[in-house]
Amino acid sequence: MATPAAVPTPLLALPEGWTAEKDINIVGKLSGATQRTLEPVGPYFLAHARRARHKRTFSEDDRIQAQERAKKVENDEESEISEPEDPMMLARDAKDWKQQDHYKVLGLSKYRWKATEEQIKRAHRKKVLKHHPDKKAAAGRTDDDNFFKCIQKATEVLLDPTKRRQFDSVDEEADVEPPTKKQLQKGNFYKLWGSVFKSEARFSKNHPVPMLGDEKSTREEVENFYNFWYSFDSWRSFEYLDEDVPDDNENRDQKRHTERKNANARKKKKAEDNARLRKLLDDCSAGDERIKRFRQEANAAKNKKRLEREAAEKKAAEEAKAAKEAAEKAAKDAEEKAKADREANKKAKEAAKNAVKKNKRVLRGSVKDANYFAEGDASPATIDAVLGDVELIQGKIEAEEIAELASKLNGLKVADEIKSVWKAEAERLIGAGKIQEGEIKALTA
Repeated sequence: MATPAAVPTPLLALPEGWTAEKDINIVGKLSGATQRTLEPVGPYFLAHARRARHKRTFSEDDRIQAQERAKKVENDEESEISEPEDPMMLARDAKDWKQQDHYKVLGLSKYRWKATEEQIKRAHRKKVLKHHPDKKAAAGRTDDDNFFKCIQKATEVLLDPTKRRQFDSVDEEADVEPPTKKQLQKGNFYKLWGSVFKSEARFSKNHPVPMLGDEKSTREEVENFYNFWYSFDSWRSFEYLDEDVPDDNENRDQKRHTERKNANARKKKKAEDNARLRKLLDDCSAGDERIKRFRQEANAAKNKKRLEREAAEKKAAEEAKAAKEAAEKAAKDAEEKAKADREANKKAKEAAKNAVKKNKRVLRGSVKDANYFAEGDASPATIDAVLGDVELIQGKIEAEEIAELASKLNGLKVADEIKSVWKAEAERLIGAGKIQEGEIKALTA
């Protein structure tokens, strides 16, 4: 069994005959535990061992450990927060803090407005460890604390939400310049302009902010983008560039003058910034092929509707014209037909009239051929009596009956035969009641 390590003398005296080793053995026997070797452990023992090994005093060891911890912090953050320090920046006068780039002072140039509060604190800690006046004093530079003051001012501004917002409002280093024509010829239009508006989106009061998209964006997405940006509501202000206002109460007029001057300057810068953003939009929209494509499609659809409307109007006009021509033709045909009918009726009437005249001449001629049914020369009285009966009968019968009577008389030369035809006709009319008996005298004698 290994010999137990030496036990420190207890504060209280042990009973006579007792030793620490004996006490440990008794406790072990009573508890049934196996005896083990006790070894010193813990950070304090390690610190004691380190000092003993390197033969350092307490103050020397603390100083060296602090340096190693600082170096370890720098190495741990080297990958995330690390950028070369500009000699001109290191030589900056702390009084000109408004002209300094706070993000660059803390080594956060690549993060800028995107830097988190934790990143700012870590960057501050790293810069302080590197540029603390005490550290520089140890290196022999006792009056070199200007850049340290710049670090403190940058941290003060960036950890204050209001002051940081004011600085971000005028941080031109965070802006993305619009692409040149040469860049647009070689690069992707939407990626180049997209990064510009992505940078500008940080100033928007309204969220979410629509982005430019790409060539596959829909018409609605493109219209939403330009509508949003052409009515862009920016929180950007320019107080950070204000001229310092006197704090003394003695020169109140000067104070009010400076405040008015600052307000006018902010208003002017706001108007200039709005004009700058509008120009960006105008330049972007002028080269946006999607807008050109949408306009062409809209024009094509508009022309299609116009052509369809014109075709429909033309068809309707042609149909109306055809209907009008058909109606006019029908009216003309009807008029011509009516005219032809009138002509035919007129001719028929004239023919009938002529036929009647002709038949009447046959009737009168028949009695004349019969010598008016007289022996020898017929007297005027006999002629008048016979012609009177002929006229009476002609007046009582229709044209068809006159024609029929004429056909019976036509070709007869014998007076008795002619007279018998007239007598038969007179009897028929008397029988029909058209002529009274006794009205016909010469033809029935």
